[in-house]
Amino acid sequence: MPDLNAFITQRIDFAPGLAVLRVAPDGWELPAFKPGQFAVLGLAASAPRCADSEPEDPAPAPDAFIRRAYSIASSSLEREYLEFYIAHVKSGSLTPRLFSLQVGDRVWLSPKASGLFTLEQVPEDQNLIFISTGTGLAPYMSMIHTHLNPSQTRRIAVLQGARNSWDLGYRAELFHLQHLASNFTYIPVITRPAAELVPWKGHTGRLQAFWGERVLDAVWGFAPSPADTHVFLCGNPDMIEAMKPLLEAEGFKLHTKQEPGQIHVEEYW
Repeated sequence: MPDLNAFITQRIDFAPGLAVLRVAPDGWELPAFKPGQFAVLGLAASAPRCADSEPEDPAPAPDAFIRRAYSIASSSLEREYLEFYIAHVKSGSLTPRLFSLQVGDRVWLSPKASGLFTLEQVPEDQNLIFISTGTGLAPYMSMIHTHLNPSQTRRIAVLQGARNSWDLGYRAELFHLQHLASNFTYIPVITRPAAELVPWKGHTGRLQAFWGERVLDAVWGFAPSPADTHVFLCGNPDMIEAMKPLLEAEGFKLHTKQEPGQIHVEEYW
């Protein structure tokens, strides 16, 4: 069983079951990584599960070690810790154990990062649209923390979907960035406004329907096209599968290793 080679330096709970964990290595250097990549966290099966998790069926062997990949949300320029944006899956194996951790508790962190969901093949003069649901926002936060530059002409937009406003992790930071950088746009969209404690004055509906309202076109003053924009999709598979044909109808092409395009997809649900 691997040694728990890192520890929690900060925990921020956005809402019940939605948290940011900052993880620092203990006695070793963090690996270099590209914004958008992921690292792996791990705990022993004997580690406690948080109180509101569901029983495991079947339960893992007591000597088992549970590992899962999570997108890094922190800047690639940050060398002291990695930040992870995590949702509690009550029936899951690892997240109920991660949600029992507090500052100072130990965890296993992989010695390298991986993944191809990056900006490596996007020209620097191309605009970026980051579309996400749930914790699919995490890789975009790493990209924004690393690459957002108010002096650039490149426009960056985040379209974030959630059920309710309290599920919009990083919302305050993204609104703040919008005021600091004129080339950055943040548009949150929720699907259950009737449940809000305070009347929701923002946009509503599913992201694929919201895309058809052309709100971003109005904000930017032009319609993004394959000639000037790359679109990233991360989150719920239903959202991704609904967005792809909409974008393809506008001339955007799915990006693959063999055939470069303007639609970049990360499916880790």
